[in-house]
Amino acid sequence: MTLWNTIATGFKEIWAHKFRSLLTMLGIILGVSSLVAMSAMVKGMENGLKESLEEAGGLRGIRIEHEDDLPLHQRHLADQATGVTMHDVYTLRQSAPLLRRITPLIEVWGFRKGALARHQGKRCRPYKFAGTWPDVLAIERHEIAHGRMFNEIDDEEARSVCVIGTEVRNELFGAPDQVGREVIPIGRTIVVNDQPLTIIGMFPHYESESFRKKRESLARENAMLLAVGREPKKTNLRDDIIFRLKNKSIYIPLNTMLLKFRTDANARSGSDAQLTTLQVEIDNADHLEAALQQARNVLMFTHNGIEDFEFRTREDDAGEITTAIADARRSGGIIAAISLLVGGIGIMNIMLASISERVREIGLRKSVGATTLDVFVQILVESTFIAVLGGLLGLCTSIGLIDLLRNITPESNDPVMSFTPMAVAFSCSVAVGIAAGLLPAIKASRLHPIQALRFS
Repeated sequence: MTLWNTIATGFKEIWAHKFRSLLTMLGIILGVSSLVAMSAMVKGMENGLKESLEEAGGLRGIRIEHEDDLPLHQRHLADQATGVTMHDVYTLRQSAPLLRRITPLIEVWGFRKGALARHQGKRCRPYKFAGTWPDVLAIERHEIAHGRMFNEIDDEEARSVCVIGTEVRNELFGAPDQVGREVIPIGRTIVVNDQPLTIIGMFPHYESESFRKKRESLARENAMLLAVGREPKKTNLRDDIIFRLKNKSIYIPLNTMLLKFRTDANARSGSDAQLTTLQVEIDNADHLEAALQQARNVLMFTHNGIEDFEFRTREDDAGEITTAIADARRSGGIIAAISLLVGGIGIMNIMLASISERVREIGLRKSVGATTLDVFVQILVESTFIAVLGGLLGLCTSIGLIDLLRNITPESNDPVMSFTPMAVAFSCSVAVGIAAGLLPAIKASRLHPIQALRFS
């Protein structure tokens, strides 16, 4: 028998038992589709986390915050702890050359409480209400879409001006889809905690790339529904918290916060004014450790040796992202490998059962001239073909599975299908099919023709 005849005979045997073969493939289909879907989910999560990390300032950003929990050997000095102050800002600017930008912030977070903005009966509680310097634009990756950012003169004179995000605009003046046009409230006055503030600038609407694509797709779909007289779908899309936070922020000059918005954090003024945060940016992320050590030395001097401050870097977040992604890949890979292993066991089981049913057929083939290699190749071809077909069906299934996952995962973590996981999953399915067919093929090829012909 030629090789092609052997392969054709194997295919005919599979086709003769279509339903049994399909059930045998099921394990391979599930293994391949789960591996591809897991890879797409992890890739989407990785892209979303990295995009959020960059939007929050990237690896060159450092936050210096007040630390209430002093080291054990310094807890008796808690009443002398000053926290982060304006004096630290001026000293760091003079004595820490590795720090490129240093911007003080007094932040009031308003997820539940905090600042309250009002305009003509409408209310908005911004996620972040902050007094700061203009440098915050570069450090926090902000841009000005309309109007301008407040400047040094606004800060020196403590002018009652502010720059707002688009969500603040939407809640106080109406969203574009509500009023039929985009409202640009430059020059309008809002009241924040009973203090009037004139809007002089507005940030653009920040959103992740995956969220933008989903929003635009939904808008096109709703436009088509309206065109045929049907009700549009309700939108319940939610972007990552970093983008929502930036869209629902109000920024004012630092001195305006100090003089007109008295809080526990800024009860003092001048160089003793307490801050909630120092935002710092360095030129090169490779110099992060040196910059941190330089900043620590300066702060230990200004704080009289009391370590009542802490550094928060995006490198820590990047490390956590890398670890989380690696863990997710490892866990998903193990689950998919188990599925493929179960599929391989299923193929081996069915092939062994098939051989038991075909003992006389194998004996007859050997008696009329089929060689041991012919029988071995035929059984191996059958198991490999089952795995190959199962792998292809698994790839097709994974496309639908990923579409389903897109509807239930956060928009910022939209699954991303790529070629490499698909190739790896398919290759693994073929390898499993070959490995699962070896034992049945060896068993079948070693049957003695006379003993096989006696089998009833």
